[in-house]
Amino acid sequence: MIPNLPLFISITFLAAVAYTYLVTMQASNNHKAVRWGSLLWLLAIAVPTLYGFFLDTSTAPPRMPILLAPALIAILIAFNTQKGRVFIDSLDIKLLTWLSLVRIPVEICLFWLFLEGQVPEVMTFEGRNWDILAGATAPIVAYFYFNRKTLSKKLFLAWNVIGVLLLVNIIVHAVLSVPSPIQQFGLEQPNMAILHFPFVWLASYVAPIVLFSHFVIIRRLIRGN
Repeated sequence: MIPNLPLFISITFLAAVAYTYLVTMQASNNHKAVRWGSLLWLLAIAVPTLYGFFLDTSTAPPRMPILLAPALIAILIAFNTQKGRVFIDSLDIKLLTWLSLVRIPVEICLFWLFLEGQVPEVMTFEGRNWDILAGATAPIVAYFYFNRKTLSKKLFLAWNVIGVLLLVNIIVHAVLSVPSPIQQFGLEQPNMAILHFPFVWLASYVAPIVLFSHFVIIRRLIRGN
């Protein structure tokens, strides 16, 4: 954990992780594989992080990909296997739309972490991270598409595509801000928070789940379901 970090920052972020987990469980109708897979993955990342495993940025190959790669591989498997696609098509896309609301507390935490010297400004809404816009508009989009049914499918699709682009943008900036041979941003104030508990769950759990939710909705809209 980050020494001397105000407790409210960690509590806010943990609340965001809990929201992600609970909404995902509801959207999947409390699917056992989702429940146990999520809990085991969160634990598998938390334990080595608490022992400082990811803080060593001088290793070859780098350890950072361990945070992102398994979740991204799981997404690829889900979309490219029959059982995976059946599961995807069973998810509640209204709840997955509401999932993007988590981006608001996450972005606020990133700003607080910037003020504490743990992430560079480029990773905040004062820099090049505009992901909070997707979070702020999620309730509006959900209400007018699912409740009022006045938002067109094309606009809903566009919102999801933009959501993917916004998320990819911050993921790229976050990865390139971590101390490593490929670091491009935050040279004076690198992205160290993501290597500490509980913020390690941002790259390994929250971001991939939100990305997955957009892909699920986009697939459903394109297929006309």
